[in-house]
Amino acid sequence: MGLLTEGSPLSWEETKKLSDHVRKHGVIQFINLYKRLRDRQGDVLKWGDEVEYILVKFDDEKKTAKVSLRAPEILTPLNEKEHKDPTGVKSLWRPEYGAYMIEGTPGKPYGGLLAHFNVVEANMRYRRQEVMNELKPGEAVMSLTSFPRLGCPDFTDPPSQPTPSSGASRSLFFPDEAIFPGHPRFKTLTRNIRQRRGEKVAINLPIFRDENVPEPFREDLKALGDDGSSQSAAKDNHVYMDAMGFGMGCCCLQLTFQACNIEEARTLYDQLAPLCPIMLALTAASPIHRGYLTDVDCRWNVISCSVDCRTQEERGLEPLKENKFRINKSRYDSIDSYLSNQGGKYNDVPLTYDDDIYKQLMENGIDRLLAQHVAHLFIRDSVSLFSEKVHQNDEEDTDHFENIQSTNWQTMRFKPPPPNSSIGWRVEFRPCEVQITDFENAAIVCFIVLLSRVILSYNLNLLIPISKVDENMAKAQKRDAVRTEKFWFRKDITSEAKDDQKVEDEYTEFTVNEIINGKEGVFVGLIALVNSYLASMNVDADTHCTVQRYLKLIQRRASGELLTTAAWLRRQVESHPEYMKDAVVTPRINYDLLKRVYEIQTNEKPCPELLGPCTTSRTTEKIPAAIAKAEKC
Repeated sequence: MGLLTEGSPLSWEETKKLSDHVRKHGVIQFINLYKRLRDRQGDVLKWGDEVEYILVKFDDEKKTAKVSLRAPEILTPLNEKEHKDPTGVKSLWRPEYGAYMIEGTPGKPYGGLLAHFNVVEANMRYRRQEVMNELKPGEAVMSLTSFPRLGCPDFTDPPSQPTPSSGASRSLFFPDEAIFPGHPRFKTLTRNIRQRRGEKVAINLPIFRDENVPEPFREDLKALGDDGSSQSAAKDNHVYMDAMGFGMGCCCLQLTFQACNIEEARTLYDQLAPLCPIMLALTAASPIHRGYLTDVDCRWNVISCSVDCRTQEERGLEPLKENKFRINKSRYDSIDSYLSNQGGKYNDVPLTYDDDIYKQLMENGIDRLLAQHVAHLFIRDSVSLFSEKVHQNDEEDTDHFENIQSTNWQTMRFKPPPPNSSIGWRVEFRPCEVQITDFENAAIVCFIVLLSRVILSYNLNLLIPISKVDENMAKAQKRDAVRTEKFWFRKDITSEAKDDQKVEDEYTEFTVNEIINGKEGVFVGLIALVNSYLASMNVDADTHCTVQRYLKLIQRRASGELLTTAAWLRRQVESHPEYMKDAVVTPRINYDLLKRVYEIQTNEKPCPELLGPCTTSRTTEKIPAAIAKAEKC
């Protein structure tokens, strides 16, 4: 979720008056940080994953499943372990947006040893068990991207009611009680985004057109207390949602890498960006929203719309008068420019940035591409500010910079080192949807880490124009995109483009299967490159077997042999005896669906169409000893 500053939150009017102050000092803080750390060298690969979870309460007698709003209560004992022994814990826990959500990470980063791939899944299982130890009877913790009936009547435990005319969200569907109460940032963001926009956020997802869905599909929002504004914002034949909670209440799987220096971080940022839509399609896991089957498979646009604080002027609906910029995207979206010199020529979309900030950065020795990137981030206002953090020491503090940086939620994030820290320049890979099992999540994590090593070791070039990455992001969210869509991708990723070659001749359309598994005589395939890299390394038998199981899952998902999580969830709903072919996911369907999910994640009942024939973990007690021995060497 980003920076979690403690303190007293300011109202939107107070925050708005200080927006220029935050921008001014945030830029100075970045300049000072950059000057201190631009020449930092020699940091080793460290990386870690973030998995977000939903707490679910089952009522087996009534056959219902609801989100459990006990995250604050459960986080207390989980955090106590860290407070007692900050360096010795195996996992770290943080609050997330929902009062039913928690986020877990490894206790310390993984390193550059291939043997670390053997403990990723085990650590994920350990984290899940830690939460399970704090649950009450009937509760479960699930790595599920979107709770299917989020925003439906009576979806929380304990019960709570939306308040359309008061509170932070003022939602017809999403009660403020479902927002995490233990940190003021979440409700402050919710309120300030709505107030800055000048109206509630509006999320419209196309309804899945099953045979009994009415034409047009249109809900009676007045019956829910709508004053007329929501009815005008809701589109026919779409599922309408009106609160930040529908997006930030989703779960995801993210990865952060430490680079050896700033240039390597910029290279990774650029080279991984074209993979974001591919991995979004491959990990698609959220076809159900507000109790309806939709015609999309991913959460991305839901979150993008849920935090879209742009005014009508900034969205181009009215002439600029009160605002300075027309802004093409929400503050949660795909990246807008590459950062490395190699990527510069592929920045084919005009970048909106603050010209004064850009000049200030250039005058302080920051190169054009990085200066444009920061000046582009800083066209945004602060939407969450705490009174204790208004006045800072710009030589030592970075909170004003992070205030803007951490609320630009993009597919990739370029992260400078924190001040006075041993942590280096980093990049964060953010598009993936969280999967049902630890096996799947570990497979995705290890695959992306391996790709990052292959990119750097083989000096791969995956760059395509930013406009094509944007097109791919739109395609990736479509229903069954992994099997039905074609994506723009570079034809030859193993060699540099010729000087006389036109950019448009460097890329073409491929299926996800062709990108991952290759197309004979045309494209080598990412798995083949990963295997070539592994063959050049001294990989022990345990690690080899672990990695091959993970790669096999990726291959089979890409080829369509195995279903994506989204496709599997659709199939479960459509085959349920209570389903009426009307796109409605009833409370009973929801209960049975989540019970089946729970069986899969606990290995009570296999699911070969989702996971393949053999997915039991090979992690053994010998692995930590093997890593210790390798590190000693």
